[in-house]
Amino acid sequence: MDIQNLVRLQRDFFNQNKTLDITFRLEALDKLYVKIKEKENEILRALKEDLNKSATEAYMSEVGMVLGEISYFKRNLRKWNKPKRVLTSLANFPSRSKIYPQPYGRVLIMAPWNYPFYLSIMPLIGAIGGGNCAVVKPSAYAPTTALIIKDILDSIFPKDFVFTVLGGREENQMLLNTEFDYIFFTGSIKVGKLVMESASKNLTPVTLELGGKSPAIIDDTADLEKTAKSIAFGKFLNAGQTCVAPDYVLVHEKVKKDFIEKLKSKIEDFYTKDPLNFADYPKIINKGHFERLASLINEEKIVFGGKVDKASLKIEPTIIDEPANSSPLMEEEIFGPILPIVSFTSINEVIQELKKKEKPLALYIFTKNKNLYNQVIKEIPFGGGCVNDTIVHLASPSLPFGGLGQSGMGAYHGKYSFETFTHKKSIVKKGSFDLPLKYPPYSSKRLSLLKKVLK
Repeated sequence: MDIQNLVRLQRDFFNQNKTLDITFRLEALDKLYVKIKEKENEILRALKEDLNKSATEAYMSEVGMVLGEISYFKRNLRKWNKPKRVLTSLANFPSRSKIYPQPYGRVLIMAPWNYPFYLSIMPLIGAIGGGNCAVVKPSAYAPTTALIIKDILDSIFPKDFVFTVLGGREENQMLLNTEFDYIFFTGSIKVGKLVMESASKNLTPVTLELGGKSPAIIDDTADLEKTAKSIAFGKFLNAGQTCVAPDYVLVHEKVKKDFIEKLKSKIEDFYTKDPLNFADYPKIINKGHFERLASLINEEKIVFGGKVDKASLKIEPTIIDEPANSSPLMEEEIFGPILPIVSFTSINEVIQELKKKEKPLALYIFTKNKNLYNQVIKEIPFGGGCVNDTIVHLASPSLPFGGLGQSGMGAYHGKYSFETFTHKKSIVKKGSFDLPLKYPPYSSKRLSLLKKVLK
């Protein structure tokens, strides 16, 4: 595959100005919506094959959210794309000032394997809505889903507008060695650094959606029944292979024992007492990730779960009690169905310790104390999160989704996707009168007038 030639074709297509037409973009989004609906069962089967996701889980967390995003774009795109008039400074009187959304041009979208359909198509919606051409690179670790993505996109779009590249590391490197106008990457911190390094060679702007260790804090006023249900859902959805899953729990010592018992009960309600043989319990993506996760629980204090099945690549929902701070469970993102539980006595000490750590992609606080959750939100830097729930913040198109620091840069979803994939072009249109103060020769009198105008 000649990727360089492909990107040249996209540059030529973009330069024809077809994507500047808002009707063209809306028709492209409509084609995408219709084709996804047509291929819905095939997409669900692909996600079952790659990750053993049930049809319900796959639709809820991938297909349904994509369809909802397209619908949201179709309702709002014309409004977002209109030039926005803003106030003009006195120094530019008389004139009008406007901000024009401008497509970047050729966009590269690199997606991971954990939500392979959702994380390939969601940014593509923003790229198309913003008026760009796009190259989509799904993960090779979810090959069946990657094939259906390519089938869908190739069937409705010419390759000089949207094209899908299949393959692994070699293809990834070829793409990163190619000049794009924007790169949108979702994946690990390690690879994100390589993407940013490659982008810097051409001064290409990037969005990085990464991860990190997202904590859940439970104080002694929390509704433990609801808290346990929410954490069991958020942590073990997709077998814990979710970038915003609670990575570990910090729970007040007064309620720790009760919380663990309720959490055990909720896990059994969701996945039966034998999750390894539960048909709809997702698997770990591949052998390498399975072995990494299995090694993390070898010498820890398991209070629930802990069984693994190498043949099916499944690991039971597992609760670890009080791992050491030096444990790999507490030093690296787990990205699997293993949940460390750590007790605390002072919430202020918890806040101070979290402020010392890398900024997580998500944080969850369970409490009835309004002052406490406001303190946590105000004082601890993190990408986004929930009060008394987990992960649902990413399902709202009205909220920007993204990290900061080690958990990423930039944000998307809804209008924020449109803004991510468009440059804000600032224009001042002057009237017939021109302010003479700005032109030489300068004088002390003119300086005095300028100080009054520009103060």
